[in-house]
Amino acid sequence: MRILYSHRTQSSDGQFVHIRALTEALTDLGHEVLICGPNAIQHPADLAETQLDAHKRAKSGVMDHIPQPLYELAEYAYSAPAWLRLQKAARKFKPDILYERANLFYNAGRWLKGRVGLPLLLEVNAPLAEERTTHGGLSLQKLAQTQEKNLWLSADHLLPVSSPLANRLQQAGVPQDKITIIPNGVSKAQLKPGNGRAVRARYGLEGAFIIGFTGFVRDWHGAEMALAWLATPAGQNAHFLLVGDGPATQKLRQQARQLKVDARFHITGIIQREALNDHIAAFDVALQPRVTPYASPLKLFDYMAQSKPILAPDQANIRDILTQNKNALLFKPDSQEDFFHQLNKCVQDKISAQQLGQQARHTLEENNYTWSANAERVCEIAARLCAHHQKSKHD
Repeated sequence: MRILYSHRTQSSDGQFVHIRALTEALTDLGHEVLICGPNAIQHPADLAETQLDAHKRAKSGVMDHIPQPLYELAEYAYSAPAWLRLQKAARKFKPDILYERANLFYNAGRWLKGRVGLPLLLEVNAPLAEERTTHGGLSLQKLAQTQEKNLWLSADHLLPVSSPLANRLQQAGVPQDKITIIPNGVSKAQLKPGNGRAVRARYGLEGAFIIGFTGFVRDWHGAEMALAWLATPAGQNAHFLLVGDGPATQKLRQQARQLKVDARFHITGIIQREALNDHIAAFDVALQPRVTPYASPLKLFDYMAQSKPILAPDQANIRDILTQNKNALLFKPDSQEDFFHQLNKCVQDKISAQQLGQQARHTLEENNYTWSANAERVCEIAARLCAHHQKSKHD
């Protein structure tokens, strides 16, 4: 199959991890994939940036001086040259199907579908108009909402990453039979057991109880709860290893000093993804303190691959993947008290915690949460769409 992959991502972040992992998996299956998008993508360093984060970063510097409505109109206008580029690629590549990663104000794929009649598979990672209205200061809300809904309704099939996101698509009028939930996953390399001994030795943590977090940490990630737990009696001998960096680290360092736990708080800085397995392997408990209600967090699957007990919020998108006391410990969202309570269980019964981690790995394997399996599912849907498209042309 010849797959034309359309996107508007310019960041070397979690978005690119997804793009690279899926397209490489599709290629490994023997399909031809042509990626059509901006040329600014480099090797991923930030493993947790969202599309909202990327928008905020893109508008920094010179773009800060452009009024918000004009910036959003420029985003919309970008679809025109992107469509021309996509149309040129389609003429040359002659794809069987168009696969697009949805982005706000991005209409290139929808326009190409209307022009040449290619079946459109649309990957949806967030309700972006809602997200930016809530957090990003969206000015042209009506335009954004209309554009996003039209994009969703124009696609032949949609691939949301979670059940809450699938529900949002249905509420917008997308038929249920046009929706298939495909959460994130792990690569073959991530399935290899990491060796945490060197990481523990690097930070002087041999024999220590380590709670860990991976990613580009921001205020909304809830890492402050982990530091607060270090200051409790149950956490007095534990260490917090934050694998990554981010704008929240300065505030976290200040909090650690105030709580007098700074000697037990360690930040690695940005690491290459190839080193992630060994760092997660050093954890005793892996943390996802807070997450948006519709995301499919990459770090969850990384944690599961390394057989780590996971502590995460008890909400629908997390329950898509994890089950309380079966393969994870879930706490009431934004409840520091319940976060402490569940984390204390791991300290009090380390064997049971390890068993949860083993069950997490088993769940990952049983459900095949891998990019290879995701690519196979994408191709099965694409083949059906292509067959239907060919039949419609002949009819």
